[in-house]
Amino acid sequence: MRNISDIIEHYLKTVLQESHGGMIEIQRNDLADRFSCVPSQINYVISTRFTLEKGYLVESKRGGGGYIRIQRIDLPMHSELHAHVHETIGSEMSQSAAEGLIYRLVEANLITGREAALMRSAVLRNTLLLKLPYRDEMRARIMKAMLIALMGQSD
Repeated sequence: MRNISDIIEHYLKTVLQESHGGMIEIQRNDLADRFSCVPSQINYVISTRFTLEKGYLVESKRGGGGYIRIQRIDLPMHSELHAHVHETIGSEMSQSAAEGLIYRLVEANLITGREAALMRSAVLRNTLLLKLPYRDEMRARIMKAMLIALMGQSD
C-alpha cells in the first residue's frame, strides 16, 4: 500500500503530464480536501518531490487567492547535454543534488535503472571518503564524467 505522499505525488505528476505546456496551478487547500489530509502534507510533497534537481520549478503565492504553480523543466537534448552538464553541475555537487539529477535522468529515460544504481553508488558520501568541500568537488567531477560517457560525448 502506498502512503499518502506517494498518492499525492502520483496525482500531481499525472495532472502535469495531461496539462498543456507542462504547468499546473493548484490550490493547497483544495488538494488537501481532495486527499483528506492537512495542507502541510501538500507542502511536504511539493517541497521534497518537486524540486529543481528533480526537474520542477515551483512557485507559490500565499493568501486568499493563493496558488502553487508547478512547472516541469525538460532536460536538453543529447547534443546540448555536454554544455548543460558543465553549467548545471558546476564545480561542486551535494549528494542530494546528484541523486535528484540521477532521478531526473531515469524519469526522462536517458539512463537505465542499472546505470542509475551504479551512478548513485559512485557518488555516495560513504564511497567518497573525503572531507567537505573536496567530497562535493569530487562528486561533481565524477557526475560530469559519467554523464558525458553515458551520452557518448568526449570532453
